Amino acid sequence: MALTGIQILKMLPKKNCGECAIPTCLAFAMKVAAGQSEIGECPYVSDEVKEQIGEASAPPIRTVKFGAGDSAFTTGGETCLFRHEKRFENPTGIAVLVTTEMSDADVDGRIERFKSLRYERVGVLLKADLIAVKDSKNDGASFTALTNKVLAGAEDASIILISDNADNMKAAAAACGERKPLLYAATVDNGDAMAALAKELACPMAVKGKNIDETIGLTEKFIAAGLKDMMIDTGARTLRAALEDSVVARRSAIKSKFKPLGFSSITFPCEITDDPLMEAMVASVLIAKYAGIVVLSDLQGDILFPLLLERLNIFTDPQRPMVVQEDVYSISGPDENAPVLITCNFSLTYFIVSGEIEGSKVPSWLLIKDTEGLSVLTAWAAGKFGADMIAQFMKKSGIEDKVKHRELIIPGYLASMKGELEEELPQWTITIGPREAGHLPAFLKEWKPAA
Repeated sequence: MALTGIQILKMLPKKNCGECAIPTCLAFAMKVAAGQSEIGECPYVSDEVKEQIGEASAPPIRTVKFGAGDSAFTTGGETCLFRHEKRFENPTGIAVLVTTEMSDADVDGRIERFKSLRYERVGVLLKADLIAVKDSKNDGASFTALTNKVLAGAEDASIILISDNADNMKAAAAACGERKPLLYAATVDNGDAMAALAKELACPMAVKGKNIDETIGLTEKFIAAGLKDMMIDTGARTLRAALEDSVVARRSAIKSKFKPLGFSSITFPCEITDDPLMEAMVASVLIAKYAGIVVLSDLQGDILFPLLLERLNIFTDPQRPMVVQEDVYSISGPDENAPVLITCNFSLTYFIVSGEIEGSKVPSWLLIKDTEGLSVLTAWAAGKFGADMIAQFMKKSGIEDKVKHRELIIPGYLASMKGELEEELPQWTITIGPREAGHLPAFLKEWKPAA
């Protein structure tokens, strides 16, 4: 059961030192209780208290991380059933399957598509995350060779190793080195060997039962044996069963704090159907309903892109606007005579405006002011896009060193601010731009610096 802020405060040294970047221990305890800070940020708390508070405040769906560096994959950490209640934490991982029975051309094609099918949208790179390597021939040498090929060909892929043979799994996992893989899967037949291997290699392990009840029995056994980093596969291989099991597991963990089901799930749309379009539909349902990983038979742009967009929408925090960083952005290689425009840092505004500027073929400087993700008029009304704030940003941005002229183009909806800006920036000419971004290309093509 989660601890309250007061309960956590009683365990703290109460130094009020501020070394955790929070002024008082009470404020720090409240943030820990709310999940906004980690207990380890206190430099004076004991290891025993760290473990006690960490265990009590852990999310009902355990966080599991594997891989290495920036490409490490994280799943779990979920605390709610519905996004509007708080937010979903870690996006569903999308994996592509390669097997030892595939030809070199088939494997190479999947690796190449994993690397090439990447899209940028609202400042976020959308791509598949994992490659699942399957020991379909139960041959250790070919399994390890395929694993090495994937490691070399896809350097930013997290790896799932699939084998029923613990010896084959050990050799392939050793080849992964620091890119620790997910070991799939411990079953009734090989559970002890797989659990011992997971402990030895310090790798997370997937648990697979024939049904949800058998899966619960296995996770209870492994939890008692000291294993914590696990994922679950309930063995469901129809859409209805997979959906039902996913909902039951999530509700049991969140609502009833049922620890044997408090793990993220790994699902296999590729084993539910042979039809690529049906596989995409199954994956879309499971992404929407709590799957931690979906494994696809292949990656195709017309199928992958909609899944990536669905995932982006579901795992975008509804309480936090999407923003881009406050900065000076160069578009199409501007020089010292290029126009200078300014707008807010709401992602949609930035990408619409920058897209129109790029489409105009007029090299330009675009200044993005931090408005905490609010749109132009909302930010102005909230006092976050006022003349004084714009002036301060202009002075510290370095734009005066980039251009010879002194003319700033502001959004048409801020026309009433023109006089205030001229007072704050007396050396600059303030030009009112169009109200709609779609009118920017024509405006920029006719623009000339003020004399």
